[in-house]
Amino acid sequence: MSTTQPISQIALFRIRIPLTEPFVTSLGRDEFADNIVVRLQTGQGLTGFGECNPYMPINGESAETCWVVGQYLARALAGRDALDLAGCLHQMDRVIYANYSIKSAFDMALHDLASQHAGLPLYRFLGGRKNKPLCTDYTVSLGDPDRMAAEAKKIQDQGYPAIKVKLGESHRGDVERIRAIRRAVGRKIPVRIDANQGWDYATARRTLRDLGEYRIQFCEQPIPRWDVEGLRRLRRRSPIPVMADESCGTAPEAARLIREKACDLINVKLGKSGGLAEAGRIIRLAEKAELPLQIGAFMESRLGMTAFAHLALSSRIIKFCDFDTALMYTEDPVEGGLIYQPGGQLRLPEAPGLGARIRQDWLDRSEKWVSGK
Repeated sequence: MSTTQPISQIALFRIRIPLTEPFVTSLGRDEFADNIVVRLQTGQGLTGFGECNPYMPINGESAETCWVVGQYLARALAGRDALDLAGCLHQMDRVIYANYSIKSAFDMALHDLASQHAGLPLYRFLGGRKNKPLCTDYTVSLGDPDRMAAEAKKIQDQGYPAIKVKLGESHRGDVERIRAIRRAVGRKIPVRIDANQGWDYATARRTLRDLGEYRIQFCEQPIPRWDVEGLRRLRRRSPIPVMADESCGTAPEAARLIREKACDLINVKLGKSGGLAEAGRIIRLAEKAELPLQIGAFMESRLGMTAFAHLALSSRIIKFCDFDTALMYTEDPVEGGLIYQPGGQLRLPEAPGLGARIRQDWLDRSEKWVSGK
């Protein structure tokens, strides 16, 4: 096979899929997954896929902005060697600052091509091994305590290893939600909570204190993303381990959190970091600091989830996976890829590359932009 793989065609697709029911957090309510898919093709016949699910309150991007910026990036990468990962990623950064969500879709497609060319599944291309089981939790979205308790019991009955609960509405309401959930599921199954920046410092401190008796495994992003000093103080006073999510997008942000001892764990998402390459830098920092990581997601399809699962096998420091949102789709547009097994167990393909692609019928009926021949 050729030692270079010039990119001959780049296509963008907008895929919009209803959810089985609204997904509610302290940041808002979502009824659809509105995703951008990137397809890269080389003159030697390789095809790579990537995907992002932009979320304005977190990464400042929408499907509309990703659509436009994606065209700038496509023109900049046309004709470049897809195997020159560093050069392609640098070129995207030269074109435009930030815009990490759409860049993550291009980064994913480039890694798909590079690992296919190497004849390796993506996790092995990233230096990983299948040396640990992968499983996902399942999330209860924010709502009435009784409804949330019933949903948590359903998740437990389906055999998931942990229940994730969206909070961040108020101290009193959130304590009642967890109290109702613990009444429904008992004390054995781990419960993880995520406030999505919904509390201020005082409310977070009070709420975490009062939830300390309910066996909470950890709390994601209790306070606003910018308040790293507050996160550091809260971590020192909280009976529940604190995970940084929105506070950590890129490696420099991870380095600051680690340096200031501002969190017990970090949640890594490609849509915040800009892709697998930058996520790898965060992972290396966490390995050095012995800081556990979670690999998380926005609302990507099984295509994105497959990339995230490959990444989860790349390091011993990655302890948790949060890959449930693709299960909330009313339709699955993906062929191949990650397989969800009973009880949240995950199985990855051994095919070279990502091992997943968007089905042709979905590409045919989606809004499309194509550059190249």
